Amino acid sequence: MNTTGIFSPKTRTSAIPATRRDFLKSLSALAAAGVLPLRSGADSAAQKPPNIVIIYADDMGYGDLAIQNPESKIPTPHLDGLARDGMRFTDAHSSSGICTPSRYSLLTGRYHWRKFHGIVNSFDGSVFDLNETTLPGMLQQAGYHTACIGKWHLGWDWDAIRVGERRDEKDGASPESFDWSQPIPDGPLAHGFDYYFGDDVPNFPPYAWMENDRLITTPTEMYAPDPVPEEGQHEGRPGPMTKDWRLDAVMPRLTERTVAWLAEQKDAQQPFFLYFSWTSPHTPIVPAPEFQGKTEAGPYGDFVYQSDASAGEILRALDENGLRDNTLVIFTSDNGPEHYAYDRARNTGHRSMGPLRGLKRDIYEGGHRVPTIMRWPGVIEPGSVCDALVGQVDILATVAAIVGIEPPDGTAEDSCNLLPLLQGQIPQSPIRDIHIHNTFSNRYAIRQGDWVFINARSGAHSKVPDWFNEENGYEPNPHEKALYCLREDMSQRKNLITEYPDKATALETLLKQYLSQASRND
Repeated sequence: MNTTGIFSPKTRTSAIPATRRDFLKSLSALAAAGVLPLRSGADSAAQKPPNIVIIYADDMGYGDLAIQNPESKIPTPHLDGLARDGMRFTDAHSSSGICTPSRYSLLTGRYHWRKFHGIVNSFDGSVFDLNETTLPGMLQQAGYHTACIGKWHLGWDWDAIRVGERRDEKDGASPESFDWSQPIPDGPLAHGFDYYFGDDVPNFPPYAWMENDRLITTPTEMYAPDPVPEEGQHEGRPGPMTKDWRLDAVMPRLTERTVAWLAEQKDAQQPFFLYFSWTSPHTPIVPAPEFQGKTEAGPYGDFVYQSDASAGEILRALDENGLRDNTLVIFTSDNGPEHYAYDRARNTGHRSMGPLRGLKRDIYEGGHRVPTIMRWPGVIEPGSVCDALVGQVDILATVAAIVGIEPPDGTAEDSCNLLPLLQGQIPQSPIRDIHIHNTFSNRYAIRQGDWVFINARSGAHSKVPDWFNEENGYEPNPHEKALYCLREDMSQRKNLITEYPDKATALETLLKQYLSQASRND
């Protein structure tokens, strides 16, 4: 596993133990040897491996976290509390500016651009190869009980239950197009999870509840949005829907099931890994009635506030079931906020992107620099702030180091071990010095230290309103490419490519080397 650079040589020194007994023995040995971090007062011989909970927001911006944005119009008291109890990362990045690729990278420790760029569309197949190493699969083999609740958006083998002809997505499949009584292969259970509950994607069919590999509500109608969002569009793809499906009931139901699942782990002997993947604050923006009007940032602000309350329920469930002290909690988001953030900034004064330039889909910082918090009592110093460059792609290597296992050779090749940062150490050299940012093919940004180079005239994909550019001092780029120093210009206003041509050339050459090696590896 790589701790100093993406393509550094790697040495494998251990394999995943075959049984839970062997696994626990290995943990004790690793702890005694100082490899596995001991919590305060813990006996290394009896230390239980930590539970791991990832709460993954959907389209939540860097500036939506109140503790990170002094000018925020959205209270986030539970996430702020999580940050005060743990470590907040100010320079943390998703792999992509859109959903599916970031989720793939989070769960594999690989940049998505090694394999694909776009999202999984309605009724598309899985992005995972057969037996591809995943974080839950690695932990599952190491004796963990694993669960995914919420948004999946990584594909299933829908063709296995299809009984009608495949139709164009814009027309939508009909409820009669599938045999809903049959199991759906190649979903979460095929890639490392013991349990799944959710609706796959909030604005994609089928609009139905799924548990493990089956639908537990039957779609009988075609999609009709209920309620119709007051901000933005519902953006629902046409297709089969369960009767009386309510968009605003999705997040409450997911939260309820997650709380119940955590209660089931109270007396379990196995450590657990929970991936709670929100469907919020992604469109459709549909806060539940009890949260409407609670913020100064409109319906979106209310939806973020509701999402924060969901995080609060999960944290409270950990407390009430005696799970807090031995659980690493990771909170982050898959990418930056949707394009409605521009009008929100003008209409309410709330900037979901904070001081950053760019939104979802962009390779400017606002597209992929995301709120990130980690809490691990007894290991992470409460109230700490880490300014080091890190990526969600690093979570797999970090968890593997914590648990004391090694991914197989040739996997998780882009993942760096952040454990020293969690322990409060200051490495002599950066753990991660390079990060590659990408959403769509042929347009990349490469980050090295304080510098970021973009191999295109603009890092934006969605159209930026003229008024926003004028108000924020963003002028058209007269050059084909761009170079920014984020230490002095976090908002990426000043293109320095003519002042530092050698730096731009060096970064462009490095980017080409990375992409060339990636294509050879695949």
